[in-house]
Amino acid sequence: MASRRYQNRSARMVHGSADNRWAVLLLGLCILSGCADEENLRKSKGFYQEGIARLNSDQQQAYVSFQKAVKLNPDNKEAQYGLGHIYASQGRFKLAEEAFREAIHIDGDYSEANTYLGQVLANQDRWKDAIAAYRQALSNPLYPTPDLARFHLGKALMHEGDLQGAMEVLEDATTVTPPNVPPAMLHLELGRVYHKLGFDARAREAFAKVSTLDKSGEQAAMAQEMLGKLKP
Repeated sequence: MASRRYQNRSARMVHGSADNRWAVLLLGLCILSGCADEENLRKSKGFYQEGIARLNSDQQQAYVSFQKAVKLNPDNKEAQYGLGHIYASQGRFKLAEEAFREAIHIDGDYSEANTYLGQVLANQDRWKDAIAAYRQALSNPLYPTPDLARFHLGKALMHEGDLQGAMEVLEDATTVTPPNVPPAMLHLELGRVYHKLGFDARAREAFAKVSTLDKSGEQAAMAQEMLGKLKP
């Protein structure tokens, strides 16, 4: 009897010891897995920064860096945005759209991606979808460059015949300081809307401002041409 109790106690001790070893092993694996995840995140960020550094000098290498960043961390929204930018600059709008939508899927408040998506959609003559993307960008109260979305939204609304809506968002865009859209470009579009609405006095004022802001530049030349079309 005593011998049997000792054997049972010994068996429980051995079994408990094995359980402890497995627990320690699993804990070690979890710790190592966490370290690996952190390492992947760190490397992904590094590849993204590498892509940004190469973007203007070597777009192909920048593309490779962004791809590596996404492979290591599929939730790297900035790398997805970088891929979208490269695709858009190459005229590969379907791929650009996919990249920007993926970035937005990662972060629903990613207004910069929504604004760029709107431009990509507009380039495909998908104006209503573009308008929805711009409005989504502007739904984020923390969006740091709302005048950019408003500028493109104004152009899209004008294209769709909503001149009143275009005027309102372009006027709102002029109130953002510091501006993220060249003021001459913004006032040129606003002047065009005023002209289409029959507000010639406002149009003349907007075009005159363009001439002052841009002086002898391309925007000023277009403003002068529009001034010639206004009634005296």
